[in-house]
Amino acid sequence: MDVVTMARKAPSKARKSPLPPFLSNPFVLALAAVAAVFAVALGVATLTGGGSGGGSGGRAGGDAAKPAPVQQAAQPAVQPPPVPTAKVEPPAAPSSAAPSSAVAQPETDAPGNAVAEKPAQVESRPAATVVAMLPPPVAPAQPPQVQAPPGNAALWRKNALPAEVPQGKPMIAIVIDDMGLDRKRSTRMAGLRGPLTLSWLPYARDLPVQARAARANGHELMLHMPMEPSVKADPGPNALLVSLDRGEIVKRARAALDSFDGYVGVNNHMGSRFTADRQALAPVLAELHRRGLLWLDSRTTPNSAGIGLAREMKMPWVGRDIFLDNQETVAAVKAQLAKTEQVAKRQGYAVAIGHPHDATIDALASWLPEVQKRGFVLVPVSAVVRTHHAGG
Repeated sequence: MDVVTMARKAPSKARKSPLPPFLSNPFVLALAAVAAVFAVALGVATLTGGGSGGGSGGRAGGDAAKPAPVQQAAQPAVQPPPVPTAKVEPPAAPSSAAPSSAVAQPETDAPGNAVAEKPAQVESRPAATVVAMLPPPVAPAQPPQVQAPPGNAALWRKNALPAEVPQGKPMIAIVIDDMGLDRKRSTRMAGLRGPLTLSWLPYARDLPVQARAARANGHELMLHMPMEPSVKADPGPNALLVSLDRGEIVKRARAALDSFDGYVGVNNHMGSRFTADRQALAPVLAELHRRGLLWLDSRTTPNSAGIGLAREMKMPWVGRDIFLDNQETVAAVKAQLAKTEQVAKRQGYAVAIGHPHDATIDALASWLPEVQKRGFVLVPVSAVVRTHHAGG
């Protein structure tokens, strides 16, 4: 019995054996409890990937777990650089959205960094973005209107041949074109009793010398501007053509205008096609107006835009009434001179245009001394313009 009793009591003695001394120490037990709590927390952090000390794998797991909330919060705050600055220029929108995104998802610092960097990139290029939004400069639709010198300051008035026009008497102006090329016939024409208005081609040789001699003989001077015809004919070198751009037209016109001086204005040589083109003719008349010159429309076409443009520009102008020598015979020229007188009686003046042909010279030589006896006044073309169509 003692043996059995001892056997039964042995386990109870073993369970009741006292703990080791260090385990019974309260301080040690507290440390053990803290260690256990720390181990549990570390395990939880490792499993969820939320620990701040986790590697890139932990952050990637966090981004994959909640990508939509982070991106939706960050994208409205930052616009891509190509978007116009009107939407990203104010800095308040990105700065106010970034903190809320960081607070909502503190574990995902990659979007937060993107928010901090993109405004800096936008701020580094504001000037380029603003300049890109400015519209390109717009050229004026039309050049500014040219104003000629007023009153007696106009060049056509300064260069005009003095002429007295008795009140009530019809005036006749005889204009002779194509002067200067045929030196012999041009000299004969300039030797007639005047006053005549002699219109000189700009490419004539010794043009200033010829023109001064004619002016000294009591004739008024004009420039005969070569312009493109509508038929197959050569208007001469550097003629004004409708195919030229505006700059070249003005360049050629100015070169012709500078070929000599002392003239009152310009009329067209040929030009049935060019004068009918309003866009091509407009800069030429604007240049005449700027220089203070008058415009005589030879009316080589009924479709000429010259007189209409001159009226709109309020510049001095006049139009041709009669051609004298379409037929180069003395009889035909005299018949046209008779028509010129009829026009002058009807409207108070007449402008006739001829050329330095032998028939025209001979017809005028016999007509000029007699015309004033019939009650007409022979005047330079500037007198007709001054009396009837002075615009500057």
